Amino acid sequence: MNVENFRNYCISKPFVSEGFPFDESTLVFKVDGKMFALADIDVFQGVNLKCDPERAIDLRERYAGISPGYHMNKQHWNTVRVDMDVEDSLIYELIDHSYDLVFASLTKKRRDELQAG
Repeated sequence: MNVENFRNYCISKPFVSEGFPFDESTLVFKVDGKMFALADIDVFQGVNLKCDPERAIDLRERYAGISPGYHMNKQHWNTVRVDMDVEDSLIYELIDHSYDLVFASLTKKRRDELQAG
């Protein structure tokens, strides 16, 4: 996976915004103001994605390229290396999982408001 594919996939999801809230190289994707994905675009080696804590542990045990989230809450975030043993198809699935977790964390009222347009 390259940075363009990562960006295009993340930004294609509904209600997503992108920005650089931390510095000029860390691209952050948010759904309704809540982060679900981020990556360094200057040195694109991996992405940070939110993950269910039990699934996070399982993934870290199965893949050398998945580790606790760098500079993130280690229980809820993984860093997924794009240059190791993690297939692009799994990275896309994990982006979906991260987005779904964050979207589901919004109040029902807010989800309904977003979906109503």
